[in-house]
Amino acid sequence: MQANSQRSPAESVETLKQRASAIRMLLLDVDGVLTDGRLYFSNAGEEMKTFHTLDGQGIRFAMNAGIKVGIITGRESSLVTRRCQDLGIDILYQGVKDKVAALDDICDRFTISDNEIAYAGDDAPDLGVMNRVGLAVTVPLGHECAQDAAHATTRAQGGSGAVRELIDFILSSQSLRPY
Repeated sequence: MQANSQRSPAESVETLKQRASAIRMLLLDVDGVLTDGRLYFSNAGEEMKTFHTLDGQGIRFAMNAGIKVGIITGRESSLVTRRCQDLGIDILYQGVKDKVAALDDICDRFTISDNEIAYAGDDAPDLGVMNRVGLAVTVPLGHECAQDAAHATTRAQGGSGAVRELIDFILSSQSLRPY
């Protein structure tokens, strides 16, 4: 993961590790973060998404280490519901127009503060959450506004192991080895 010097010239890998050491919850956008950001539709109108196994394994590692994992996404998809069920993710907010309101609900529900949350997003709807959490991360193809708001950018693209990279960084910063 690379520190975002545009956000703060003082942001360094050590600062990122300090931020990551406090993380108790990871929240994720879906399209562009857990997927490559493309929307696939069949001729019958069925939506299709691809998810990377590295991200799924990383999510399991995070949850086994006691880090809660959740999804906040603007779209609704039965595929996302199924993926969450497969991974054991029970914090799922779909069809969300106001992601900050979802964040507020999560903080109240789990009695957790903003600085204990990491969030990965890639576009304008994610900015409110990214500007509040302790560790805001985006992906290389994230929109410029997300790049500006993020503390760090993954090396891996969304849908290609970016979430695993973020989780490995968090766990390493907490001196946790999942394997």
